[in-house]
Amino acid sequence: MISKTKKAKVIAKTKLHDKDTGSSDVQVGILTERINQLADHLKVHKKDNSSRRGLLKMVSKRLSHLKYIKKSDTERHIASVKVSKSK
Repeated sequence: MISKTKKAKVIAKTKLHDKDTGSSDVQVGILTERINQLADHLKVHKKDNSSRRGLLKMVSKRLSHLKYIKKSDTERHIASVKVSKSK
């Protein structure tokens, strides 16, 4: 689970306007943070298949958000990829 402070930092880094908490850019940032935490968990707990499934679902959801951003605005897509450090 991502802490409130980390979530607030991610939102501050990726928001499009002052009251933005749910745009695709913010969602990509939050999902990236959660994916990183879960990947670290799975390095220690290799047989935790429930968490592995959750990780795959999050990766898929992040990819969907990135595809949407790419379709709507390519400049935002490039910025989102740089922030999330993902492909």
